[in-house]
Amino acid sequence: MDALRRTPLYDRHLALEARMVPFAGWEMPVQYEGVIPEHKAVRLDCGVFDVSHMGQLEVEGAGAHVALEHLLSNDLDKVAAGDAQYTLLTDDEGGIVEDLIAYRRGPSSYLLIVNAANRENDVNWLRERLPSDVTLRDVSDAHALIAVQGPRAIERLGLPIARSFTFTDGDVLGVRCTCARTGYTGEKGVELLCRAEDAAKLWDAIVAAGAKPCGLGARDTLRLEACLPLHGQDISRRYDPISAGLSWVCALEKEFTGVEPLRRIATEGPRSKLVAFVMTDPGVPRAGMAIVPDGTVTSGTHSPMLERGIGMGYVPAALSERGNELTIDLRGRERRAQVVEKPIYKKEGR
Repeated sequence: MDALRRTPLYDRHLALEARMVPFAGWEMPVQYEGVIPEHKAVRLDCGVFDVSHMGQLEVEGAGAHVALEHLLSNDLDKVAAGDAQYTLLTDDEGGIVEDLIAYRRGPSSYLLIVNAANRENDVNWLRERLPSDVTLRDVSDAHALIAVQGPRAIERLGLPIARSFTFTDGDVLGVRCTCARTGYTGEKGVELLCRAEDAAKLWDAIVAAGAKPCGLGARDTLRLEACLPLHGQDISRRYDPISAGLSWVCALEKEFTGVEPLRRIATEGPRSKLVAFVMTDPGVPRAGMAIVPDGTVTSGTHSPMLERGIGMGYVPAALSERGNELTIDLRGRERRAQVVEKPIYKKEGR
């Protein structure tokens, strides 16, 4: 078995007595104080996550923009320098190879942040399809990525207000980094990309500013309350973006890999849809559980904010309307749930 990789913040996690677990080939903190207090810190104040296991790929060259426009599902023509865009890599059948964020640094320069488990596959996928005038560099090992999330995240970091899905290069708490107004929790915040050797200094400064260290456990419950899909569970090459509710990141009017099947699905309507649901009976749904008679839970957990079971899963399109009752097979016990509008958790006033 290959040894687990460690981020530049591994020693910091041990010093904070984090519970470390294997994840996508990495040894990562799943929790420090506990999932529920860490989850609530992000919803009510500010939390900090080490997400340095995510891949960082630089794509540059005269043909970079045109090449990526033909490989990614969203429309990069709408993205100016300093903007970021959520998008997909799709295969010839319209299946989801990867979901990622593309950051446009200049006319012919992009940074792609990809999932840790898919990093090697994404590099190979892109290298096979990018033209000779485009350079792809995997710069992941040279960097750390730290996410600071929550309603007080911007205040605690002393940053100015800025639009979501924009980014700048500059100093944050005395450390040079790329500061992106992105995240995976449904809250305001930033993701900070810095040199690996500067990671500990930046982490310490963020914690000293009042952010609570949070692990992958809280990251998962937060993203599920916000109905943000997880690749490998809610989305994969098995599923198309239309069925997954991601048609909004597919510019079907342009040409990209898999667009013809996706146009057909969009016109005819998908056979199944990824829905969000809340348990009305006691019980916590888990990925892989059956939705009776013909569906599957792809993500499930206990919601710390709603204090009940929540999840997402694929059901026949006819059962996907908000308010429809679902039956979840919780280890041989049939329990009721109700389809709800996304996101599952909504703050008052939003």
